[in-house]
Amino acid sequence: MTVLGIDTSNYATSLALVDTEARTVLAHAKRFLPVPKGQRGLRQSDALFHHTAALPQMLEELNSRAPLDKLGAVAVSVRPRPVEGSYMPCFLAGRSAAVAASLAAGAPLVQTSHQQGHVAAALYACGRPELFGRDALVFHISGGTTELLLCRGYTIRERVGTSRDLYAGQAVDRTGVRLGFDFPAGAQLSALAGECPDEIRPKVSVQGADCSLSGVENQCVRLLEQGAAPAYVAKYCLSYIAYTALAMIRAAHGRYPGLPVVCAGGVMSSDIVRDIVQKATPDVLFVPGLYASDNAIGTALIGAMEVGAWPM
Repeated sequence: MTVLGIDTSNYATSLALVDTEARTVLAHAKRFLPVPKGQRGLRQSDALFHHTAALPQMLEELNSRAPLDKLGAVAVSVRPRPVEGSYMPCFLAGRSAAVAASLAAGAPLVQTSHQQGHVAAALYACGRPELFGRDALVFHISGGTTELLLCRGYTIRERVGTSRDLYAGQAVDRTGVRLGFDFPAGAQLSALAGECPDEIRPKVSVQGADCSLSGVENQCVRLLEQGAAPAYVAKYCLSYIAYTALAMIRAAHGRYPGLPVVCAGGVMSSDIVRDIVQKATPDVLFVPGLYASDNAIGTALIGAMEVGAWPM
């Protein structure tokens, strides 16, 4: 059986097709939403338009690599997080395409959340399928989320920690745009940070497993005004996030000792963040950028699992 996954987030239009018999990803496609130079995102009406325009061509491209004529199920992210009131119009584009594909194929439609897709993709990419059947701590850090979650597979049981103000991805993108990069700026900021040889250990603001990240944006602005090198500012921003994540993980392990920790979300694909966290806690699991940043792979996997074609 093949299962199509569709995700239309605030950053990217994403498609994926998984083969449940081979238990593998057959094909995937992603296209970032076009954001004008100097801007830090899109209005939801513009995001919805770009998703709607991109989906037909991307489905054609995916079909040329892995035929979509015999789908066993279609899965789609219909909201940001699996909580009451979580809603963004951009997900309407994906849902419309998913409903059409489901009806055309006579295949069941599975609706999930963008966050659960991130969790499922990260657990799959760890190469440890047993994680789908046990409790784990999953760190989801992206443009719209900074949350440390207690999960059983892709089911989110509890939010253990979060940011009280700015999201980590917002800090990264705002700093990157200020440095002249296009939005989203995570990959460019991380590459620039890699040019800085200094070891930076900022003082972070963490209480229990909750954090505050507004200070990192303010400090990056001050550093630039004081003439700091752009590479230093980039590394300062990512180092601040890394040490914040490390403090939150340690606090969570105080409540849930011994649980594996898996990192998801675009910010967690940064080499700077990974190196700092893994140096202090080698057992923390990071995954390749393809599975960490916005994608529909986890969405497709959830669809396969929900229809019983991919046992956990």
